[in-house]
Amino acid sequence: MTKPKYEQIQAELLTRIQNGTYPEGSVIPKELDLAENFNVSRPTVRQAIEALVNAGYLERKRRVGTRVRQTKLAQEFTHVIRNFDSEMAQNGVIAKTTVLYFHEEVANTEVQHALKLEDGAKVYKLLRLRFADDQPVVLVTTYLTRAGLDDFDQIDFANASLYEELDQRGLTITHIERKLEVLAADETTASLLNVDTGAPIFYFHTYGQTKDHQPLEYSIAKYRGDNNYFTISLDR
Repeated sequence: MTKPKYEQIQAELLTRIQNGTYPEGSVIPKELDLAENFNVSRPTVRQAIEALVNAGYLERKRRVGTRVRQTKLAQEFTHVIRNFDSEMAQNGVIAKTTVLYFHEEVANTEVQHALKLEDGAKVYKLLRLRFADDQPVVLVTTYLTRAGLDDFDQIDFANASLYEELDQRGLTITHIERKLEVLAADETTASLLNVDTGAPIFYFHTYGQTKDHQPLEYSIAKYRGDNNYFTISLDR
């Protein structure tokens, strides 16, 4: 039996998505244009598109249109201590980092509490925007205690791994605690991560300690909600 028209259109649109005619993140033609192209009514096209939205291949964005959903990146750092480049390599994508800010400053109350510092203590503040295949994925603000890191401000963290640099100085982070929140993106975060203001963002607060349980790192990582998912492994 011949398939209904909307299923034929659905199959053709899916083929175009899979062969790259409509790349990830691109906006597909408008319903009216597709209706003319396939010589069918607009409701028939809408039915085909809705089926692909429900299947997770397309998404509707206000004031943008219907676009191809991006494949979500698996993040396993909820149960493994691993750097960002390794995570991205496992996903088969190319990682890139842009350093937005890196300076020494006086720790605020939140950072003092997280790193168990006294009033007036100084820390390094490192702000990095991290990409996967040129798409922004996560905005990370990291605070580090100054002890044993006198030369840290000379390192180019656009190309160097933070954890590897700490390892080289005998300051390996061996224990991490993470707290997760899901919040709405503010205007600045939304602009940097290329999402709408108010879009859901995963906020991870990371507390890193050395083997002798000394606090060393406090990070706030803001992950896009639309192109990341997190795996959690539990044993009993």
